[in-house]
Amino acid sequence: MVIIIGAGPVGLACGIALQKRNIPFLILEKGCLVNSLFHYPTNMTFFSTSDRLEIGGVPFISHGVKPTRREALEYYRRITESFALPVNLYETVTGLSGELGAFEVTTTKATYVAERVIISSGFYSDPYRMNIPGEDLPKVKHYYDEPHAYAFQKVVVVGGGNSAVDVALETYRCGSDVTLVVREPALKDGVKYWVRPDIENRIKEGTIRAYFNSELTSISESQVEIRTPDGSITLANDFVLAMTGYQPDFGFLEKAGVAFHDDEFRTPVFDETTLESNRPGLYLAGVIIGGYNTGKWFIENTRTHGEMIAAHIGGK
Repeated sequence: MVIIIGAGPVGLACGIALQKRNIPFLILEKGCLVNSLFHYPTNMTFFSTSDRLEIGGVPFISHGVKPTRREALEYYRRITESFALPVNLYETVTGLSGELGAFEVTTTKATYVAERVIISSGFYSDPYRMNIPGEDLPKVKHYYDEPHAYAFQKVVVVGGGNSAVDVALETYRCGSDVTLVVREPALKDGVKYWVRPDIENRIKEGTIRAYFNSELTSISESQVEIRTPDGSITLANDFVLAMTGYQPDFGFLEKAGVAFHDDEFRTPVFDETTLESNRPGLYLAGVIIGGYNTGKWFIENTRTHGEMIAAHIGGK
């Protein structure tokens, strides 16, 4: 038996690869199916074309050149049904102990014994926190859904990447009074080329205010404090949308005994050909292999991990 932790696209791909080799497995997921994709903005469109998101050799047909979040959710639901993948949803893994041939996986609902374990939990579940007073107020959101809820409200968007830019533009067009707060001196280089002129023009004309080399220092029910190069300012505020990025669950990896390289990205130790970690029988799959470097790995270039791992397990 192989336990797969995480029912995202790569976790499902791992299951399909094991199934093709008649290797028994069970997928455990703390949230809903493809939980990370579910938490994407409601109206999001993927950067990639649908063929780059396919798994299991099943075509992904979308209405447009690039698929939407809704189309992706349906595609991965159909994949799960078509392959009859055994997936336990809303079952959080709380502990992992043992060794190759006799791992013990503890969850909120049961305890399982597995010969091998694959961790494919992604990085979307743990947002980078600002660690400032007021961050836990209900008005502060680390996940963005859709703009309507913020219509005619004073909104501060934190971040300078694609997510922050998209949120700033969407809420602005829905009638929000938008202020963008960016720690860096400019928007990130990776901002989509077809969106960059739009946000830059809105900033230039002043319809979206932007503070660069700046950061929030505190949040209250009715206002925020911003440290800028020209000093601290106070703004009236209804919502803070913190698009500050996400990181893997390093705490769980540490407790599982995974080692890390001494580099700036805190990259986990794994074999690049088999994806086996420093612990025999424990594999890492998907974007989790990048550590803090969440801009290097995506569904597109990790969907083959299932085949790599299954080939190694089957060979043994």
